[in-house]
Amino acid sequence: MAEDPGAPMRPNMPRLSLHVPEPRFRPGDTVDFAEVEIPAAGAARRPDTGAAPRDFAELAYTMVRVLDEQGQAVGPWNPRLAPDTLRRMLRDMVRLRAFDERMFRAQRQGKTSFYMKALGEEAVAIAAAHALDAEDMCFPSYRQQGLLIARGCPLVDMMNQIYSNTGDKLGGKQLPIMYSEKRFGFFSISGNLTTQYPQAVGWAMASAAKGDSRIAAVWCGEGSTAEGDFHSACTFAAVYRAPVVMNIVNNQWAISSFSGFAGAESTTFAARGIGYGIASLRVDGNDALAVYAATQWAAERARTNAGPTLIEHFTYRAEGHSTSDDPSQYRSAGEPTAWPLGDPIRRLKDHLIAISEWDEDRHAAQDRELAEEVKAAQKEAEKNGILGHGLHQPLDSLFDGVFEEMPWHLREQRAQMLAEEEASGRPWARK
Repeated sequence: MAEDPGAPMRPNMPRLSLHVPEPRFRPGDTVDFAEVEIPAAGAARRPDTGAAPRDFAELAYTMVRVLDEQGQAVGPWNPRLAPDTLRRMLRDMVRLRAFDERMFRAQRQGKTSFYMKALGEEAVAIAAAHALDAEDMCFPSYRQQGLLIARGCPLVDMMNQIYSNTGDKLGGKQLPIMYSEKRFGFFSISGNLTTQYPQAVGWAMASAAKGDSRIAAVWCGEGSTAEGDFHSACTFAAVYRAPVVMNIVNNQWAISSFSGFAGAESTTFAARGIGYGIASLRVDGNDALAVYAATQWAAERARTNAGPTLIEHFTYRAEGHSTSDDPSQYRSAGEPTAWPLGDPIRRLKDHLIAISEWDEDRHAAQDRELAEEVKAAQKEAEKNGILGHGLHQPLDSLFDGVFEEMPWHLREQRAQMLAEEEASGRPWARK
């Protein structure tokens, strides 16, 4: 009689089983984040920036926190920022949220095809931008528009890119929200996940090889750490001690896949740096002061040739992955309000109020002021056109900006395209 192919090879051994990660909550479930360990604010020690990574490996498993439940800044990571700096950070975070809300509505109105909000993650980019030098080079993912806002990029320029209109300096060649701003040290966003990681490390290595003083900072989502580019970048950063700050934004979800599919059930994402010998920190990503302090610490480490730092920002994506996503299909509606680390804007506001440097009336007035500022910028940008109002970029510019000197085969293709368009009688074929 033939053997059962499904039978175990050894009768006395259990069958193997495959583990498939499953999120704690699904649509309709009651949310309880009690299993999420939140260390007390101020409990994590702050090592010297020149210390060897192995000497503070525990910081990859705990969480750097500064703001306590009473809104006070406590512990060794307290950056002791001046009230004016705190107010500027708060203002930038509120401006980012107002910008996101208006561009989200613009997409719903059909004025652009796509948008991604940073709701609940404003501290990750804004606080980091304030901690870095203006000359440092940033290699963002697609939810760090706060870097541009904090560095003073005109909102109209950002909106022109979103609308791909006549004012779009990228000529309509990038998906909305994939900015590129050399003026503000903001490397072109790529839709291919984590390509920015080896690019940032390579840039940092070049800066060190030239004896420059500028460092690089790079961001990706926790799901992107499963990409090979992430691990290649970590190898090069560790071997050559590249002056780079490597940020992982752990917002719990990669589109509809929860963080467990990238390894969150086994360990923290900060712990991935330990195997490479990279200094690793896990930070409360909704605590602007903790993000600032960790970024400042990592930047000083990079600038003093002590090597790279990997920072996991533990936060939560409060809305959908993008305007093309419906989170109600894969997670409980109660998750955003139940998230134990709260709202980053509210926490920074409460801190300023706690130290008598802010109040609710001033905050409400600032909300109104910045909402009007963003509204005015939108009106100005829309004078250059929106989606659905025709082709805003001349068709013969399609091949521009790919090569410094256009090769013969592209010149041939462009000539063929223009000849066909001219024969069709379309009026927008040429500049």
